[in-house]
Amino acid sequence: MHTEMVEVFKTNVRRPKQARILEGALTSQFPLIKINFDLEDCDKVLRVEGKKFAPEKVIELLHSNGYFCQVLEY
Repeated sequence: MHTEMVEVFKTNVRRPKQARILEGALTSQFPLIKINFDLEDCDKVLRVEGKKFAPEKVIELLHSNGYFCQVLEY
């Protein structure tokens, strides 16, 4: 039984249009996850929730699209 996991990332995504494009790319690679950008937050937070995904693949996808992304440490 897989449990839901939540990972929060710090990004440099600034515009809603950029976030929508990245949401589409992430959804196509990880169809079963929920994705949410909070561009109002000072860390431009990307929150990913789902049963099975690799945080390093999320980071890799953002990097390959020219964006900074790292796991946000609490």
